Amino acid sequence: MTDDEIRSLVRVAIQKHLGTPDGGVPMDRPAAASAPSSPVLSISFGRYALPRAADDTMCIIEPAVTCNHCGYCQCHGH
Repeated sequence: MTDDEIRSLVRVAIQKHLGTPDGGVPMDRPAAASAPSSPVLSISFGRYALPRAADDTMCIIEPAVTCNHCGYCQCHGH
C-alpha cells in the first residue's frame, strides 16, 4: 500500500467520522476561514465558587483528609 493510498483511506475515515458528504471540501484544501467560536462545554465541566476561610485546609467531602484542591466539591462530581 502506498502513502497516497493510506492518505486517501485516512481522509475517507475522517469524512465519515465528521459526517462530511463525499462531495464536500477536499481534506487537502482548507475551508474558508471563519471566526473561531468558543467551545460549548457541558455543565459537568462547570465549577461553583465555594468561599473558604484561609485557615480551612480540610477537604469538604472527606473532613479527615487535607484538601488537595482537586475541585470535586466545586462540581457535579462527574
